[in-house]
Amino acid sequence: MAFDGFLPALAAVIPALFLAAAVYVYVALVRQISVRLVEPSAMPVRGFGWPEATLATVLAMIFLHGLAVSASRDVSPIQTRDLVANALFSIGLLLFIAAFLRLRRLDLNLLGGFSKIGFGRAVTTGAFLLLAAYPLVLLAEVVTQKLSRGSLEKQGIVELFNASSTLEQRIWIILLAVTVAPLAEEFFFRFFLYGVLKRYFGRGVGVVASALLFAAVHAHLPSFAPLFVLGICFAIAYEWSGSLLVSMTMHALFNAVALTALAFPEVIPQ
Repeated sequence: MAFDGFLPALAAVIPALFLAAAVYVYVALVRQISVRLVEPSAMPVRGFGWPEATLATVLAMIFLHGLAVSASRDVSPIQTRDLVANALFSIGLLLFIAAFLRLRRLDLNLLGGFSKIGFGRAVTTGAFLLLAAYPLVLLAEVVTQKLSRGSLEKQGIVELFNASSTLEQRIWIILLAVTVAPLAEEFFFRFFLYGVLKRYFGRGVGVVASALLFAAVHAHLPSFAPLFVLGICFAIAYEWSGSLLVSMTMHALFNAVALTALAFPEVIPQ
């Protein structure tokens, strides 16, 4: 009888332990970042200036205007062509910002820390930090579910993936979500937008504001809180590691895990 009561108690304690571990990991990262601020730094790298701040402001306003327009219209089911168009737009935006920064003679490699750590280390670090972020993201999702009393519509890409009738269509969705989205979104939200905000308003404001816009542009209210928390974790990981490859890895793995869960609903709880 005592053993029968032990299992439910253990099942209730384990999530709390994972959540405590997640909080500990990210608080430790923030503390290490804070310690670096008071330590003497190496030769400073030329960073973003007012031209980058102007461009970031214009792009953010365009995104917010697009959200306002879409919110005033009826929501239509997302199609594969919409994903392809969005991917092409994301790639174009990435190339435009990169070209602009190159014309400004800014060193993208140094600013983004692309050669600071090796690819293998970036993958292992990103995987560990994503694992640590999951309890925080799931907590935000549970709170959202409770507040909405479970009546939440699914994200457009989720509905499209579930409704996919061909393997080719699912492969397209996976490729776009695991490659293009992490590259483009991390380049804009963490590298560019966060970099500009940090330069003029400090790291705290930069982390929160970039995560807010990151969550908002996905245009899915039930996912806002989880994506906001995820965006904060991405920004902390990028700031702590000094390499955008870490947050890109986290983003790619997160999307891959989410789509894998959708592909095998009979194995992985939804």
